[in-house]
Amino acid sequence: MAQERVQRKLTTILAADVEGYTRLMRADEEATLQTLGEYRETIDALIARHEGRIFSTGGDSVLAEFGSAVEAVRCAVSIQEDLAVRNMQLAEDRRMRFRIGINVGDVMVEDDDLYGDGVNVAALPAGLAQPGGICVSGSVFEQVKHRLSQGFEDLGPQEVTNIAEPVSVYRLVLGPVSVAAATAALRHRYRTGGRR
Repeated sequence: MAQERVQRKLTTILAADVEGYTRLMRADEEATLQTLGEYRETIDALIARHEGRIFSTGGDSVLAEFGSAVEAVRCAVSIQEDLAVRNMQLAEDRRMRFRIGINVGDVMVEDDDLYGDGVNVAALPAGLAQPGGICVSGSVFEQVKHRLSQGFEDLGPQEVTNIAEPVSVYRLVLGPVSVAAATAALRHRYRTGGRR
């Protein structure tokens, strides 16, 4: 009997996780889970608004796919702006900051899940991102560099476990968030359905 052919596709993967999640849980499990739940509602809604689809979650992490690298980056910026405003309402040691990485790559499809290097590479930029920050792979940078107003800092080639060649990584330069400006931006975004 012939082996069934593996279905593959090219897609954009967004990977997000919480910096210092273990520390937050150790300090106050209930408050951390409550904050995570509230923040996940925001993240999930923004992913849907930017035409993304969550395909995996676990603990403090989220994996989502997008048909467009531009929309994935716009979504990531919206997430970080929204959560920065929310974090201003919390004590410094209770703030929950996500790190986000984005990659465009070839993935294997099985039911609703995605697997392979395209997914694994997205975790590298996430791990290099500063708390509250966004990093993208070179494949994403090439697609968005002339389409978005944000600047990028070249972090150079980075080694990925079990990946043969280093991956180029770029840090998205986010401006400082002021309460007044961010709150106004959020109000506008929700009135206009999330389009930037």
